[in-house]
Amino acid sequence: MPPGFVRCNFLADFQLNRVNGNTRMSDTVTTLPALPVHGGRLLPSVEIDGYNAEVADGDGFLGDRASKSAFRQTLDRWRKLLRKADRDPFGDKDTDDINRKSLDALLMDGSPDAAGVVLAAIDEYSQELMRIITHFLKLKAWRDTERIVVGGGMRASRIGELAIGLTDVRLKADEKDVDLVPIRHDPDEAGLIGCAHLAPSWMFKGYDGILAVDIGGTNIRAGVVRLNLKRASDLSKADVWKSELWRHGDEKINRTDAVTGLIDMLLDLIAKADKEDLKLAPFIGVGCPGKIDEDGSIVKGAQNLPGNWESPRFNLPLALREAMPTIDEHETTVVIHNDAVVQGLSQAPFMQDVEHWGVLTIGTGLGNARFTNRDRPDE
Repeated sequence: MPPGFVRCNFLADFQLNRVNGNTRMSDTVTTLPALPVHGGRLLPSVEIDGYNAEVADGDGFLGDRASKSAFRQTLDRWRKLLRKADRDPFGDKDTDDINRKSLDALLMDGSPDAAGVVLAAIDEYSQELMRIITHFLKLKAWRDTERIVVGGGMRASRIGELAIGLTDVRLKADEKDVDLVPIRHDPDEAGLIGCAHLAPSWMFKGYDGILAVDIGGTNIRAGVVRLNLKRASDLSKADVWKSELWRHGDEKINRTDAVTGLIDMLLDLIAKADKEDLKLAPFIGVGCPGKIDEDGSIVKGAQNLPGNWESPRFNLPLALREAMPTIDEHETTVVIHNDAVVQGLSQAPFMQDVEHWGVLTIGTGLGNARFTNRDRPDE
């Protein structure tokens, strides 16, 4: 077991009640682990009903049809149809070379033909997203979901927002009793802010911020999350003070390069916080693709990362702790969880009007998590 890691078991007390002569299990009392747990199911504000679900049909994993690349493939297919009639409004430009901002601009100021192609792709993509959500809602862990928030890189564009809105309309028309909404924060910041919800806020009292990491198939982002606990104890006022982005997908790197680069980013952020007298808690929260074991290892789902992150000989929390054994002269705690879970947690303070809710993160792949709100203890 890695040093500094405390194995905590979930404790549950069940009260048996007799109703009409039958014994049933009810009034479940669930106790949080004493310290944060890697990949933990019970968190301060929510219980995680499931995450990283892989929904498949005869044609493969449904999530692959809702990625950012899936939308571009749809757009490219519409372009090919128009190209046969020599009416492709984008000319010879490769679809992958048309950036997100350009596509957003076309919807507002582009030619009717170009805007029409983009709208046709959004419509088709929305239909696919509707089918995927319908499948998720049939899963046991996703039953009775009242709201789904959508994050990830796709949501960070006007195209993504339109796809979310159109899919929400389709769900309502199909009499699905669930709301589909864009995630509240910028997705790049949500993946960092959610790290503050991995531990009880009492751990952060007396501190201004924490270090947070969001690891993706294309980017690694690290930042300082300002907690603002005096303004809101539920972390609803937490924000990103500073962040650094590394587009590792543009380079040929291995796992060691990625971890070394991440450590350099974190050390730089520590120096910047120290210079500005921003007091960092001795805590690093990490969101990473895949299924996370309680020892901090990645069981599966990290295939898009550089190198083998699922090796039993690799432990990212241990590597970070060895590089930064102390922060502010106190022993460093590192907690890792699935990146979709972490991004969804940023929304937790704003989901108190429902009981069961989920998150979909649309990026290199389709991340997902389902939550049930817990009664938040006084901290």
